[in-house]
Amino acid sequence: MTVVGIGADGWPGLPAASREAVLAADVVAGSVRQLSLLGAEVTAERVAWPTPLLPALPGILETYRGRRLVVLASGDPMFYGIGTSVVRLLGASAVRVLPHASSVSLACARLGWAVDEVEIVSLVGRPVETLHPAVQPGRRVLVLVSEPEAAAVVSSLLVQRRFGASHVAVLEQLGGPAERIVSSTAVSWRGEHDPLAVVALECVPEPGAAPLPRTPGLPDSAYDSDGQLTKREVRAVALAALAPVPGQLLWDVGAGSGSVGIEWMRSHPACRAIAVEPRQDRRERIAHHARTLGVPLLQIVHGAAPEALDGLPAPDAVFVGGGVSVPGVLEACVAALQPGGRLVANAVTVETEAVLAGWHGRVGGALTRIAVQRGEPVGGFTGWRAAMPVTQWSYRKEAR
Repeated sequence: MTVVGIGADGWPGLPAASREAVLAADVVAGSVRQLSLLGAEVTAERVAWPTPLLPALPGILETYRGRRLVVLASGDPMFYGIGTSVVRLLGASAVRVLPHASSVSLACARLGWAVDEVEIVSLVGRPVETLHPAVQPGRRVLVLVSEPEAAAVVSSLLVQRRFGASHVAVLEQLGGPAERIVSSTAVSWRGEHDPLAVVALECVPEPGAAPLPRTPGLPDSAYDSDGQLTKREVRAVALAALAPVPGQLLWDVGAGSGSVGIEWMRSHPACRAIAVEPRQDRRERIAHHARTLGVPLLQIVHGAAPEALDGLPAPDAVFVGGGVSVPGVLEACVAALQPGGRLVANAVTVETEAVLAGWHGRVGGALTRIAVQRGEPVGGFTGWRAAMPVTQWSYRKEAR
């Protein structure tokens, strides 16, 4: 089968190879909009995608097995497109992909932006809060959207983040006869736009707006806490030992405010995390933090370890912030770790410290004592106020 990228310029804009593939097809499948772009000379059976598409896709491909099938995709099929799903199902050797210029390439060409210097965020089927980590001073961002109110929603998020002066450009129907670019600032944006659009941002902070970097150790003030918060300095040390790797999964066990799992996910868009927390009020707080800090896809599991860990996908890293002294918790976490996986556990009491010392003695790893002192007023002077020291055990499971 063949996947053909098609742009807003429709049939006239298709390269010769793509036209030949469509003309030779027995069946052409695509959205109603994509099918309407084909020329009258296309005699193949036309199949419109159902909604939702992805659950139905395997059955559709099986139905037309043995016939010459062409699947239409918007722009580049392998860039947030259906081509990736088709290749995943059938394998790369069974699929021929004929790309069109992507919406990102067209947008950067119109704006004069270097493609390699632009951050790309897709909000198609994703919460708008996914955009938060990309909102950084001076950054250029292209936002892929599918709803006519998307630019207004994005602008509202920028205003809430005190980036209201950011430049917003909506590029509609790129490459087609109805192409149009509408520009404004986030604080001034009003109205809707064509759903076939890309939203381009140049992020401009207000004076005094504090950025939220992707590096571990966000300010404690970024979290609303009931006291169950791994403090900034300790959090940064823990995440350094956990070593986030794109695509890997973290368990945040006894998640409290969710800070470790959230900052693991903020380090790269492909990082995944599961926060395990028994208390309802804390789970609600974790969900709030995940939205406001840009990782709304953080998975939150109700329950206490070790029972709540049963059935979860095997982690590449585990952070145990609560429940170190609960029988079976560390045993379950170590057993579940993938080969080469990392585990970090913190202790602030003598009892939990003894548990970590026991594990260190049995299986090795590293013990670290973290003591933080902060300068605070003492009368008219400044003195050091010590936080409770934290003992951290870090362990890497042998790769077999």
